[in-house]
Amino acid sequence: MRNEIAVEKFSGPLENLKIAVVHDWLITYGGAERVLEQILAIFPQADLFALYDFTPDGERDYFQNKPVTTSFLQKFPMARKKYRSYLPFMPMAVEQFDLSEYDLIISSSHAVAHGVLTNSEQLHISYINNTMVYAWDLYHHYLKAGGLNKGISGLLARMIMHYIRNWDATSALRVDEYISNSHYMAGRIEKLYGRPSNVIYPPVEVDKFDIATEKDDYYVTVARLVPFKRIDLIVAAFNQMPNKKLVILGDGPDMKALQESANENIKFLGFQNHDVVAMFVKKARAFLFSSVEPFGIAVVESLAAGTPVVAYGRGAAPEIVRDGDNGILFEEQTSGSIVEAIERMETTTLTCDAQQMRADSNRFSTEQFKSQFQQFVHQAAQKKFGHRFGNKPSNSNFDKIINGPATADCDTKVEVRS
Repeated sequence: MRNEIAVEKFSGPLENLKIAVVHDWLITYGGAERVLEQILAIFPQADLFALYDFTPDGERDYFQNKPVTTSFLQKFPMARKKYRSYLPFMPMAVEQFDLSEYDLIISSSHAVAHGVLTNSEQLHISYINNTMVYAWDLYHHYLKAGGLNKGISGLLARMIMHYIRNWDATSALRVDEYISNSHYMAGRIEKLYGRPSNVIYPPVEVDKFDIATEKDDYYVTVARLVPFKRIDLIVAAFNQMPNKKLVILGDGPDMKALQESANENIKFLGFQNHDVVAMFVKKARAFLFSSVEPFGIAVVESLAAGTPVVAYGRGAAPEIVRDGDNGILFEEQTSGSIVEAIERMETTTLTCDAQQMRADSNRFSTEQFKSQFQQFVHQAAQKKFGHRFGNKPSNSNFDKIINGPATADCDTKVEVRS
């Protein structure tokens, strides 16, 4: 069971609104679920909706053990294990939620939650954790990886994805206000949906990591071992550097193939709990990050532990890692580029030391998320329901709160919370 989180008892005009929170599905606790956890901490009175809910009884505390209204997909055959297989039905399923009695709808979406049906009297705010990359950015990659780029089955898959893309683009018009989890994601939303969005970084529990100023002689990465994480590139890079040690934490379908391709200087430890991960991360020379992600919670956690990051310079990584300050960015997604980045890492004196990296990570903290998210919702509700809020209070600091400094000055003395 997870540690209990503080539930905000919000007082103010928002408490007079009836609120629904819509999440794609409740299967495992990941990055999107961390966002959901904090949204429900801010608005504990909200009702919760999800396509599926297969969360075990002992693990439901992150959404406050709330009853969950699920879709008809919940009862489909093999839904617990094959829930992704019902993608063609998801648009219809999310549209069946009757939200007509709610004033404010908050969707936390990485698939279809943003496509719920609302009316002109309601306010719909959508926090986008990710878009459906398998239907857009990585469409051809997924077809090839699944052997669906030819034949009758391939034709059917392409037809389904065409339908999904059309629905996704059309349903995007149903959202009143978008919040993206990074500037990278904001650009993707602008590209796919033609809509602007406000950036509020997702919550990271930085206080759960201790700093180790003395580092051991190994590098580390933490990831689910699936193709798009590109752990194969990190393994290939360390195969070229047999004198350097690599520790890989995490499991997944690619583990066996990666183990078979790895030299003896690479150790696979599989899935580990938080305490073990935190111990290895804080003692490592650097954390390695080789994929293109809408955000990078593991990258922030590494900085919280005072460990620099070697990251691919695409996606949201450059919003977290500043080349030469708190880590090294490499420009090509190749093993050779990773080798060059590690060589730079070992010959470069970074501007930030371990304590400054920890202080820098605080801009992604849970407290920052909750403050910014609550401020944003309050402002949007004032605009939509002004007659129910009375006189509009001064909000001159709002832009500073939402769009505050993107970087921390590593040369400036900062207070580090222990």
